[in-house]
Amino acid sequence: MRAHYHLPGLFEFYEFYKVFLPIYRIHPEYFYPWCDISSIYGAPPGCIWGGGRIEYGSDNPREVLALLKEYHISARLTFSNSLLQKEHLSDSRCNYLCRLFSEDPSTTNGVILHSDLLAQYLRSHYPDLYLVSSTTKVLTNLRDLVQELARDDFAYVVPDFRLNHRLEELGSLSDREKDKLEFLCNECCDFGCNRRKACYENVSRQNLGIDCPDFPCPNVGNSKGYRFSRAMENPGFISIEDILNTYLPMRLSNFKIEGRGLGSALILEFLLYYMVRPHYQIHVREAVYLDNTLDLF
Repeated sequence: MRAHYHLPGLFEFYEFYKVFLPIYRIHPEYFYPWCDISSIYGAPPGCIWGGGRIEYGSDNPREVLALLKEYHISARLTFSNSLLQKEHLSDSRCNYLCRLFSEDPSTTNGVILHSDLLAQYLRSHYPDLYLVSSTTKVLTNLRDLVQELARDDFAYVVPDFRLNHRLEELGSLSDREKDKLEFLCNECCDFGCNRRKACYENVSRQNLGIDCPDFPCPNVGNSKGYRFSRAMENPGFISIEDILNTYLPMRLSNFKIEGRGLGSALILEFLLYYMVRPHYQIHVREAVYLDNTLDLF
């Protein structure tokens, strides 16, 4: 069984992936043989259906789709706004993107979402797009997770990262349920945070154009920004050793890497850690640096 990674920055890091993906294809010896890139997720700026993060980056959906099609990687739109109402469903920009992402029968693309209203709308209007239940639902209860996995709407379900190591309960799931699970590996949010859902709702308001301040995160560590070293110390962190020695033997094979709001230098560090053999990490770094696309500062 292989580990399937779902990577951040479909639009935000388009220029980065233009450099990284050729390395991935031309030099398979650089990469662990037990993993692959299953999808890349994100959304362009100005999408009111967006959630989880305020989007930035390129607005070039056709180029993005062409790049991922070339490498046989699924493209996912992140439309995880939790506060959508019926009047928002007619948004022309978001509907255009869904039409574009579903028009090529030779590719299989999807949408990450939170709203049941949007799920119903997409099933009706864009049935060729598969649906992913977003981690913004903050599913921290095993019973709620099992109910979500039972829904035929969703091809994948991303639980809250605090369920990552509930291995005894996860091991009791059926093979069908395990195949739908997608674990968030590298979350930096405080493990005991009880404001996570409120934070996501605030981002949803901002994406809807509601004038409101940024969410006042109560966790002191987050004031310093994301630190991969701190994420590795999080009780919910999933390491490559965890993936190889625990998750894959349990038939748990889908892993989401967060990072849409970060810089491409940090995205590279994630990919080096999760995908690249240590001996070849310097080769990948040099290839990306010399292309002069990495935003170090």
